[in-house]
Amino acid sequence: MKVAIILCSMLALSECMVRIPLNKVKTGREKLEEQGLWEEYSKKYPYRPFAKFSSYAVGKEQMTNDADLAYFGVVSIGTPPQSFRVVFDTGSSNLWVPSVYCRSDACRARNKFSPSQSSTFMDTRRFLQIRYGTGSMTGFLGYDTVSVGGIQVPNQIFGLSVTEAPFMAHMQADGILGLAYPRLAAAGAQPVFTNMVQQGLVKNYFSVYLSRNSESGSEVIFGGYDPNHYTGSIVWIPLSSETYWQITVDSVTVNGKTVACNGGCQAIVDTGTSLIIGPSSGISNMNYAVGGNYVRCGNIRNMPDITFNIHGHAFTLPASTYVRQSNYYGCNTAFSASGDSLWILGDVFIREYYAIFDMGQNYVGLAKAV
Repeated sequence: MKVAIILCSMLALSECMVRIPLNKVKTGREKLEEQGLWEEYSKKYPYRPFAKFSSYAVGKEQMTNDADLAYFGVVSIGTPPQSFRVVFDTGSSNLWVPSVYCRSDACRARNKFSPSQSSTFMDTRRFLQIRYGTGSMTGFLGYDTVSVGGIQVPNQIFGLSVTEAPFMAHMQADGILGLAYPRLAAAGAQPVFTNMVQQGLVKNYFSVYLSRNSESGSEVIFGGYDPNHYTGSIVWIPLSSETYWQITVDSVTVNGKTVACNGGCQAIVDTGTSLIIGPSSGISNMNYAVGGNYVRCGNIRNMPDITFNIHGHAFTLPASTYVRQSNYYGCNTAFSASGDSLWILGDVFIREYYAIFDMGQNYVGLAKAV
């Protein structure tokens, strides 16, 4: 009699191996299909790999929480490795670090990459310029081995800064590691995560957990996500554009009343931005609805929640999360206006909602962070 070897699901209490007749067993998928539940299940739980049979690695990199304003971890570049603190930024796509050729004030107190000290460095003789919302850099591109989260990525293209704008001097990190799509990369440079996936090093998704109140525990996981960082179900949101991690927000409400994004708007989930940023009209309405941009610190517990309605789900921020408290400046909301129509859901939002970035299926997964 033919038999099949069935491995117990990861949802079971323990792993097991059972021999049972083929003609008496229905697969888990067949049972779910009979009940009309397969489609819902496959969307809710898209990844259930048997890790011990997988050739993919999972890379975890701890991040430092810099006063809830920025989060950075460590990468190494070259042979022997030279270490750098970088912001893991889902709002850009290039990796760059300062070089020994940089004479800008912003480079003075930084770790600087020395090409002559790496036996595996290759120069491309290609110019690089990147502009961010709060600064810019210029330099050139090179190839070398990049290590992050325990994963070595050979032949990784990266930028070496020669000039950095004065604002960059306020960064605690040395450079930036962009985690958005390749189409956003300056000079056509292949992003680190895309290279990881194409080289078969990790599965094609990563996740970000941001701690609160300057606490430790923040991390980025390449090729995986950690159920200990969230509670409840993951909401999988399809991307509306594959450059940034861009999604559609249906509306922003306070006490059930729409105050912004009436009729829908576009937003990006951006680990490299501290605040929630949007068009001036929407931000003004939000601040008005909660009592103003600057508020009395003693009144925070009485202020209303802000809710972002996304893909049929409500993502709510209580006042304790969207009001910033300072010993010098008092209390003000973490909502900032820009001249762009694109909204940015920055660290204020991601601290409350654990984020999974799926480049294979082009989804962002959000779940209540713990």
